[in-house]
Amino acid sequence: MLTLRSLIFNGIDAIPIEVQIQATGMPKPLFNIVGLADRAVNESKERVRNALASMNLAMPSKLVTVNLAPADVEKSGAHFDLPILCGILCVMGILPEAELSKYVILGEIGLNGSLQKTGGILPASVFAAQNNMGIICPGAQGAEARWAGHTNILAPNHILDLINHFKGTQVLPMPELVAPTQTAAQVGDMSEVKGQESVKRALEIAAAGGHAMLMVGPPGSGKTMLASRLPGILPELSPREVLESSMIYSVAGELSGRNLVAGRPFRAVHHTASAVALSGGGPDAKPGEISLAHNGVLFLDELPEFQRQTLEILRQPMEQGKIMVSRAKRTAVYPARFQLIAAMNPCPCGNLGNAALSCSRAPRCAEAYQNKISGPLLDRIDIHVDVDPVNPWEIGAVDKSGESSGAVRARVIAARKIQLDRARALFGREVLNAHLDGKDLDAGVRLSDADTAFLNMAAEKMGLSARGYQRIKRIARTIADLRGAEVVEQSDIAEALSYRPISRGKY
Repeated sequence: MLTLRSLIFNGIDAIPIEVQIQATGMPKPLFNIVGLADRAVNESKERVRNALASMNLAMPSKLVTVNLAPADVEKSGAHFDLPILCGILCVMGILPEAELSKYVILGEIGLNGSLQKTGGILPASVFAAQNNMGIICPGAQGAEARWAGHTNILAPNHILDLINHFKGTQVLPMPELVAPTQTAAQVGDMSEVKGQESVKRALEIAAAGGHAMLMVGPPGSGKTMLASRLPGILPELSPREVLESSMIYSVAGELSGRNLVAGRPFRAVHHTASAVALSGGGPDAKPGEISLAHNGVLFLDELPEFQRQTLEILRQPMEQGKIMVSRAKRTAVYPARFQLIAAMNPCPCGNLGNAALSCSRAPRCAEAYQNKISGPLLDRIDIHVDVDPVNPWEIGAVDKSGESSGAVRARVIAARKIQLDRARALFGREVLNAHLDGKDLDAGVRLSDADTAFLNMAAEKMGLSARGYQRIKRIARTIADLRGAEVVEQSDIAEALSYRPISRGKY
């Protein structure tokens, strides 16, 4: 029996799998795959047979049994094609088992023996590097494997390339290390937004502290335009964040070409999206939109038009920064530290308060429309802001432009540096203001007796929940950081209170 190494994935974590191959005497060739393999893995038999035939080879005249161990773990994915084919070539004496056993092997095989792209190469390369092993992967994904800092990589385009490499007639070159380029959607500049100064201010606070934000306003008031400019005022991804986000996209099969996720992800989800599309799932428990938005922005337009059960999925990851995707055969945990930006009309027609355009059911329809969103979810959104229609003279002002995204971004970066430095000093780790809780929040936001009395009085009059009370302190801390102040003042608390709704149906 010979043993090669491959992987499956639990979220972005790689789990080692032994590909055990044994050939015993039989009058004719038989080929079995065992070890709780799904249909895609079992179909490897046909792809392997045809790949061998393309090289004028045939299966050994033996009973070939492939066991994927451990046998009690579900195996899925066409990436087992390559290790199975390599194992059979070892049985035939064409490839050296001793050398191949030093590698993690992944790749889908075409009927002509070519290697096809597969998901998960980046986390597989990270796993291989951590365990002092090499990695064999499709040639088109060699650059992806290099991004993990790995140097022992074989990336053939065809199985013959791999055979010739080990025969010594060809040397597979090390894949080129290509600097990542931004794959996030191109965003516009804040200076292009006319008017809406109060909303821009709220968006700057949200960016500085990582706060969730809800914009409420009539159609055409600029909610989507403002949301799409948020990535442009956020700091660049750190190397750790680049690797985290890219590993999620790699497992999802969404890494395009030779690019890492070098820019803040911006995932704009349509309101017809299902719960599975948002949370992740399917037979392989693939990541959903909230994980693909990790370290970036999740934008939900027309918030009340989403199915209520779909929106409720957001509650746990907004608090914990991760999501567990549980399906019948697979459970996976994915990072989901996203910044939620939501937008909605105040009522179904969107013209509440406009006597000329509102429907005959206004204002009664507004409360019913807004009640489609649960109270617990709204309570988790830090900043609520009204977006009023832009005045015509502001739209037509050709010589009037606001601050650029670069100017706003500089203040955001400075505020984030203050809060991250403070978090490292107080808690020994980096944490944004939006994620402070419990004793960490008390340590990070120290209020005077007068300021505490002011906040308590406002909370009582506004009917704030305990969660809403904590969120006011977080927002006030961010506002003070934008001022460069160490102490939170009453004016910061007052501005933070202005971003919390008093009651529903008020818009």
